[in-house]
Amino acid sequence: MSEPTDPAVQPQLTGYACIQSYLKTLDGSPGVYRMLDAQARVLYVGKARNLRARVSNYARPSGHTPRIDRMIRETASMMFLTTRTETEALLLEQNLIKQLKPKYNVLLRDDKSFPNILVARDHAFPQIKKHRGAKKEKGSYFGPFASAGAVNRTLNQLQKAFLLRNCSDAMFASRTRPCLLYQIKRCSGPCVGLISEADYADSVRDAERFLSGRSTRIQEELADQMQAASDAMEFERAAGLRDRIRALTSVQTAQGINPRGVTEADVIALHMEGGQACVQVFFIRANQNWGNRDFYPRVGADVSSAEVMEAFLGQFYDNKEPPRQLILSDAIENADLMTQALCDKAGRRVELLVPQRGEKAELVSGALRNARESLARRMAESATQTRLLQGLADAFGLDGPPQRIEVYDNSHIQGTNAVGGMIVAGPDGFMKNSYRKFNIRGDDLTPGDDFGMMKEVLARRFTRLLKEDPDRDKGLWPDLLLIDGGAGQVSAVYQIMEEYGVEDIPMVGVAKGIDRDHGKEEFHRPGESVFALRRNDPVLYFVQRLRDEAHRFAIGTHRAKRAKAVSATPLDDIAGVGATRKRALLAHFGSAKAVSRANLADLKAVEGISDSMAETIYDFFHDRG
Repeated sequence: MSEPTDPAVQPQLTGYACIQSYLKTLDGSPGVYRMLDAQARVLYVGKARNLRARVSNYARPSGHTPRIDRMIRETASMMFLTTRTETEALLLEQNLIKQLKPKYNVLLRDDKSFPNILVARDHAFPQIKKHRGAKKEKGSYFGPFASAGAVNRTLNQLQKAFLLRNCSDAMFASRTRPCLLYQIKRCSGPCVGLISEADYADSVRDAERFLSGRSTRIQEELADQMQAASDAMEFERAAGLRDRIRALTSVQTAQGINPRGVTEADVIALHMEGGQACVQVFFIRANQNWGNRDFYPRVGADVSSAEVMEAFLGQFYDNKEPPRQLILSDAIENADLMTQALCDKAGRRVELLVPQRGEKAELVSGALRNARESLARRMAESATQTRLLQGLADAFGLDGPPQRIEVYDNSHIQGTNAVGGMIVAGPDGFMKNSYRKFNIRGDDLTPGDDFGMMKEVLARRFTRLLKEDPDRDKGLWPDLLLIDGGAGQVSAVYQIMEEYGVEDIPMVGVAKGIDRDHGKEEFHRPGESVFALRRNDPVLYFVQRLRDEAHRFAIGTHRAKRAKAVSATPLDDIAGVGATRKRALLAHFGSAKAVSRANLADLKAVEGISDSMAETIYDFFHDRG
């Protein structure tokens, strides 16, 4: 891959003339191009089999859609990166789009990882659990599932059906009697020897067979065992087997559609309406439906379905392993190129299908119906949100509906484990990717000094904004600040805003009002009289939801910090003692206090603790050396 080239362009050249000036320096190599505006902001990222031919298309003053025409007119410079192959260019293009988020590209805005079920293999009695992220642990992975809820429901039923443990290894090692899960028939009690290693291994094998799609055989075997137990008048055992069969049936019922002819595929359906798009993805694994998720890529009114689908595939599978089949509602222009890129990524064959009849077409039809209904709901919610934002602007005297509202709240218990929380909302609702937490650092603060805490949070926030977006042109600055508090909080925050020269940002304090009741909130603005909204005003309910969300986020962050502090032990401060050694020490001695009292010989006897590490631990507690 070659280095980017950036030919000198006269400052006055923009639009078609600017693009034309690059043609003499380009050849027919494949690669990626970037169009930038006068402030060097990336407008568009595209790929090309032949860079010169592609750029020459933009240099023509006619034949473009309104969106592309606007983009060309804003272009003040271009950058190019040549690649060895067009497939390489496709992968680079999608990676740059995700990084740079250009204004005129189709952009997938929600790109979270998906959870899996992991049957761990680093223990004689394997644990079954939810797993998200890189597959580094030893074991068998099954997924992806569309959501944590889908995984939790499946795990819940699998525990009933196969009685596999979900406790940690440290918890397993410390048990002396069965836990509650054994009492309610969700675990077979391997921690206290109530099941042999061989019988437990059989249960693990059955669970893996079920997750691999071989469920019919398992249910038949369980039915035979239930009948045999009943014939032998072992009615309690027969009832247990009956419950396990019901649990397996419950998983299959919750999955809904379970196609017979599709073993491993993602069904991807696109519906576009009113300049918006919804992509619905159904995950089919082992002939089972493991849930669905809807996505709302950023599109324009004149973008084709083929362009949206291709952009979605490239960005969605940029950090995910594709299944063996992608069953699509719409064909894409560069199907061969996309297939090659996905095959290279997966290291095996991947098919792109656009079925017209049969079971696969029925799956697409069902996904399309979901996409259409999801988009209709989102558009209705968006219209409501637009009205609320306009109402907020009218109530608080803003210049227009705010596009980014930041709401702040603090949480602490008598000043301990103090945290600040910031939530963000806009035209699309809560923007959870933009939420931020602030660990209060001020050593000079009086415990419980809410004013001081809020001043620290806002000072850190504005310091970061001035550093990251000094020109306020990246969409990071708020149009409205909402502070949980009254006149005192507003005055404290306004001092910070004046200090940083950002007092032009509208700011409102939301106080509980009389009797601290919902519906009696009072609103405080710098230099203006306090006022209230009608009790049944929709804007008041909207502000309450914003404040309650900030409160929920701050409280949750505080509880997590407090729990971490409670579970902390002196072992955390010993150099070289990580999570694995900490677990080994606690499992061997029972508590951190017992570790501190242990002699050197006992420390050396712990599995995984070397002689030198034992000496380090002993010295830490006995202040030796």
